[in-house]
Amino acid sequence: MEQVLVAGATGTTGNIIINILKQSEHFTPVAMVRKEEQVKDFKEKGIEAILGDLSGKVDHVTKNIDKVIFAAGSKGKDVKGIDKEGAIKLIDASISEGVKKFVMLSSMGTQDPQSVPELEDYLKAKKAADHYLMKSNISYTIVRPGSLTNKKGQGKIDLEKYLDRKGEISREDVAQTLVKALDTETANNLAFEILEGHTPVEQALKQAHEVVA
Repeated sequence: MEQVLVAGATGTTGNIIINILKQSEHFTPVAMVRKEEQVKDFKEKGIEAILGDLSGKVDHVTKNIDKVIFAAGSKGKDVKGIDKEGAIKLIDASISEGVKKFVMLSSMGTQDPQSVPELEDYLKAKKAADHYLMKSNISYTIVRPGSLTNKKGQGKIDLEKYLDRKGEISREDVAQTLVKALDTETANNLAFEILEGHTPVEQALKQAHEVVA
């Protein structure tokens, strides 16, 4: 069983990711949290947790970790410190500890942050973190969904390097995509956009290299 650190484990999408990993036959989730009581909450559910704050030092959180999913976000409160610098620090910590893969939850719009004025600072931060990851020497997958919804997941997505439309996708389907990207080699070292669509998640990821590259 591979140990998967989930940054942003207490968020809505992060919690779904944790639950998927807990049911997996291949992965064991490790929730990265900021408060002692959150460690206790996860451990009561039989889930390992580790204290770590993306605004501080995170060198210790990747010890004995095989893979990482970054699903954290400041919700606009500290896009530079969390969405950009926090992600970069966790990438560096992952490289230092020999983590095998880093899966990044990013966002549509990062290719042109100025096109979405109300989210420009956030998208610039995500773009910088994405580029840092792409230039690093760690295997990665960068997933850029459209607007997130709390609808029930359909298990089907549309996946392209750049989709020619805006749209929505459920957090469940995003979480499934992030988890399946952990061990789908055809999605290695790729960045792509996803929306709710027509192709089963696993199939879309297996076809990702020929679609995106």
